[in-house]
Formats: sequence, structure tokens, C-alpha cells
Amino acid sequence: MPHVSRVKEYLLNLQDRICNELEATDGQSKFITDQWQREQGGGGRTRVITDGGIIEKGGVNFSHVFGDSMPASATAHRPELAGRSFKAMGVSLVIHPHNPFVPTSHMNVRFFIAEKEGHEPVWWFGGGFDLTPYYGFQEDCEHWHLISKKACEPLGDAAYPKYKQWCDDYFHIKHRNEQRGIGGLFFDDLNLPDFETSFEFMKSVGDHYTKGIIPILEKRKNTEYAAEHKAFQKIRRGRYVEFNLVYDRGTLFGLQTGGRTESILMSLPSDVGWEYNFQTKKGSEEEKLTDYYLVPKDWV
Repeated sequence: MPHVSRVKEYLLNLQDRICNELEATDGQSKFITDQWQREQGGGGRTRVITDGGIIEKGGVNFSHVFGDSMPASATAHRPELAGRSFKAMGVSLVIHPHNPFVPTSHMNVRFFIAEKEGHEPVWWFGGGFDLTPYYGFQEDCEHWHLISKKACEPLGDAAYPKYKQWCDDYFHIKHRNEQRGIGGLFFDDLNLPDFETSFEFMKSVGDHYTKGIIPILEKRKNTEYAAEHKAFQKIRRGRYVEFNLVYDRGTLFGLQTGGRTESILMSLPSDVGWEYNFQTKKGSEEEKLTDYYLVPKDWV
């Protein structure tokens, strides 16, 4: 049987550790904490940081919600869950930097269990992390994917190629026919070979996020930039918003279960823009982002 209390304890500790490390790296701002309760069952602990030395806006959320029936976003690809009560818990974060040469990063680790009297519980882990640069750096992409590969070690050599590909497929903006970023890891429905192995893998993913992002934050935070770099960052952030509102499972799950809107939409950047029929200049760094860095490839 799954040990729900152990998962919750790990997730709360993970939220604390990530916030502490990001505050130390930012060096200027602190996370505010917002405890909330969900009328339909459960609650959470939202932490938000704004106007920092590096971080323009970031959120690291913990939630533990439950209810009598699964929402459409969950039962669409798992119809056997219809009619079951559920518990869902996880940590989800998005960090948007001031500097357009510093990438946006996202991480999520989560656990679901769905129960029905007279039946075995259905449970699984999911999550991953991915990187969304506005200007590409080869060494950053290689570092990020090396950490991604190391995070997969609890499941053996086959895990990284599988979950790297899943990430590339998942974070594809279909209506633009382009990637949201350079990927990383994405996994879902993980319950094999057993609870302990699956739990260890989820923990490894959670524990490797700061190992991936903090060296990049430190390396790029003082890069000089101009107004045109910020303008391009705003346009690329628009792509981020489009993906989250149209395709992201976590966003849809939260909204369909009557989740807390402020926490769900925490992932959206403060300053974002759309320009009609925007085109990059031939041979520019902006063109290189879409034509080279955002094309899925083997980075390690």
C-alpha cells in the first residue's frame, strides 16, 4: 500500500528546501507564505517571491486536495477512475527571472491516489522539470540535461531517454508547432515496479531541480541586456502563457477541481506581450533560439 503520509512529509520538506536555496541565490527578496483551505476538501501552502535581485516573479506551491470524484482532465486518459474519490498532492513551481539571458524554469512532482470501496486503490506519481530560455547557451542546455539524466538514475539507464522524449512531446505548443523550451523530464502514471521505487524516483526529480537551475542563475544573472532583449523575452513569455492556459494538465486539473485560482495561475509571468505576426531577424540570436535551441535534440 502507498504511504501517503511519507509522500506529504517529503513534499513539504522539498518546498522548504527549494525556497531557502532560491532565497539565498536571489539575495534580495523573500518568499511570502499564504496558507489556504479548499472548501471541497484539502488546502495548501503557496509561496511567492517578487521583485528580487534575480527573480522577477516566482512561486513554489504545495497543495493537498481531495474530493469525491475525479475531474475530466484526469479521467480523459484514465476512464477507469470515473466514480472514484481522490487525493492529490504535489509541489509545483515556476521561476521567472528579470534578466532575459536567464531562463524561466518549471518543476512539478505530484502523487495521486483514487479509491473506491471494494476495489484496490489506483495510485501513481508524476512530474518533471523543464527549462525555457529566451536566449540560448549551449553549455546551459548540456548542464540542464546532464542533471536530468542524473535524476533518472533510480530507474536505470532507460528512464532518461524515455522521459526526455515525453517532455519534448508534452511541452509542444501545437498551434505554433514549436517547443516551449529545451525540455528536461516529464513522467506520469508511474506506479511500477512498486511504491518504494516510484517514490524514490519522484524524490530524485524533486531533489535535482536546484542542482540544475542554481548554477545557471549564478552564471547568467549579471549579463548585460538592452530594451530589445526584454521585448523579445515578453513575446516568448506569451508562448509560455499560451501553453499553460491551453494544454497544461496541472492547470486544467486545478481549475476543473475548483482549485485556488491565485495559486493555479501563479505560474504566469507578471510582464508579458504579444506582437501581431512577430518575426525574428534572419541570422539573429532570436532566430537561433527557435531554429536551433528549441528544436529537440540530444544534449548529452
